[in-house]
Amino acid sequence: MDKQQFFKKLNSLCTSKDIFDFLSSLKVMSDTMASGALQRISEVEVDDKGLKNPKGVFENEVFRGLCFQFEFASSKLSNTGLLNALQALIKLRVDPQTSLMASLLSQCEERLGKGQLTVNNLCALGESLLELENPSHATLKQIVNCMQEKGIENWSPREMVMVYKILVVTVREEEKYQDLISQLSLKFTSIILNSLAVLHQTQAVPIATALCKHSVKHIPYFTGDEFVNILEAFLYFGHCEQIFTETLETHIPETIFTMHLQTVCKVMQYCCQKRILSKPIFDAVAEAFISYGDRFTTDQIAECITPFGTLNYLPPSPSSFFKKLETVLHTHLRHFEPHTLLNLLHSCVLIQRYPINFLPKIFSPYFLQRLQAQPPGLDRTVTSQLTQLFLTVTLECPLYKGPKLLAKYQEKASPTYLTSLDVHLLKRVKTGLLHLLKNRMYFASEVLTPYFYTVDIEIKLDEGGFVLPAAQHEEVHRRIALCVDGQNRFCVNSHDLLGEEAIKQRHLQLLGYEVIQVPFFEVESLQNCTGMAEYLHKKIFPHTY
Repeated sequence: MDKQQFFKKLNSLCTSKDIFDFLSSLKVMSDTMASGALQRISEVEVDDKGLKNPKGVFENEVFRGLCFQFEFASSKLSNTGLLNALQALIKLRVDPQTSLMASLLSQCEERLGKGQLTVNNLCALGESLLELENPSHATLKQIVNCMQEKGIENWSPREMVMVYKILVVTVREEEKYQDLISQLSLKFTSIILNSLAVLHQTQAVPIATALCKHSVKHIPYFTGDEFVNILEAFLYFGHCEQIFTETLETHIPETIFTMHLQTVCKVMQYCCQKRILSKPIFDAVAEAFISYGDRFTTDQIAECITPFGTLNYLPPSPSSFFKKLETVLHTHLRHFEPHTLLNLLHSCVLIQRYPINFLPKIFSPYFLQRLQAQPPGLDRTVTSQLTQLFLTVTLECPLYKGPKLLAKYQEKASPTYLTSLDVHLLKRVKTGLLHLLKNRMYFASEVLTPYFYTVDIEIKLDEGGFVLPAAQHEEVHRRIALCVDGQNRFCVNSHDLLGEEAIKQRHLQLLGYEVIQVPFFEVESLQNCTGMAEYLHKKIFPHTY
């Protein structure tokens, strides 16, 4: 029978009995037709509960005859016939330990070893093995290695999904999947990580973590695009390793002048989001910006410069660095998107570099309307940045005589984001203060000032240095602002304050507060309330018995 006619007839049959009767009427058929018949039987006989009529299938003479042929003629089968038969028999729940299944699997492994399977064949074999309860990890690893050799850039979604599923299965066994991961090519590692991030595969964190660890060893050998993919995966999956930072600190300064601009920006984005203040990386990027900052796009300028403010770091040659930035801004000012320009200028004031020449534009009604018209509009973050810019020129730039920020755009209170660790630290400090001052009335916590900022703990003193009740407003001679700085207010693994906290403490001092910092690293070793009270006594009242 003609092959096309055969499959048309086969697909019209809806019971295994009809299929067996149809096959009995044929004198001869090809292996692809026979394997197609097995697949059709599996389609009609298997549902969510399993095999509907095992006896009617497995004891049928036609079925047994087909299985006999597949077992003893497996070496003569085409790749399609072999793999379709294997897939159908697995779906029919045929025991993998039978001689039939052993013969088919052995033949598949032999052809795999000789490199005789196409990408489509590899995909079919991988999908079949994944249906088994205990697939051979050696064979799965071999499939992935063969897939890499076939050209990753031409993979279809089905092939990508199959490889991803293999990684999911093998990831369950630490030793075996580490061996598989270590054999992946750099290009393959990059593509898989990028796919997991783009497709938001949050359940794939173990795979992503293993791939990230694998990639750390090979950073210098990734191409620019591959390196960007790696960084994006590190950002998406929240992966952060000290060894990765150390590798970047060696690699970036050595290659910064040949590195693609987008790669430079992605490195800075990674450092900024992870709060990693790496002086070797930041110094190299600053030097590169001074040399060829004109080549950056407006977005790339902001992506490279903003982390300096966020992480509160002045580069080694600040005058050259900011002179270059001002030149680039004058040249490209009209090309900046409103929110990008605001982020950039706000980051400058965090490190006490004042964009006086550009503030009239920022505070103009036209620019504010443009900010409002584009997402995210004038949300709380944006109005807080505008307010901080306005406070900066008011408190730190007395010579500024340009337009002011209209009151309707000024934020009344700065956003505060407290983690459970911050709350715990604040609670410990308040308990220590209570032990020291004997009464809760003598200090206030989380005090909203009239000047945008919130003070963690405020203590009021009269002219003689005596503590006043927190509710009292008369005869207040000094105001002490205790800044209880948890880990979230510092760069990671360092004692360097973030830009937002540094500007807050600077502005509170200019507003008349006596700012006293209580950093987490000074109090984390204090064992009890008495120890905290003694520490606070020395910190707040160093000259008072």
